[in-house]
Amino acid sequence: NMPRFQGDNAKQNQALVDALKDCATRERCTPAQLAIAWVLAHTPPVVTLAGSSKRKWLEENARATDVTVSAATRDALDKAFRPGGTKGDRYPAPMMARLGL
Repeated sequence: NMPRFQGDNAKQNQALVDALKDCATRERCTPAQLAIAWVLAHTPPVVTLAGSSKRKWLEENARATDVTVSAATRDALDKAFRPGGTKGDRYPAPMMARLGL
């Protein structure tokens, strides 16, 4: 039911996930660690709130502070994940209406 995961939206958004995975492989970290490190590397500073339901993921996410994002990777992520780069609404229409969006 989630619009971002349907049809052409899913294809475009999967390409973003694939780009993140490729960059994470080059940086020798997990995609989650790279995403957190990339956000932390922005100026002005951004505080990330990475949720986790398991201790192992919390510990993995915390290790993102050890990741130094190369300039090439940062540029690639900035280009791939520009504002508005995802396709499709975040939630189904009834939920969007309840949220006033």
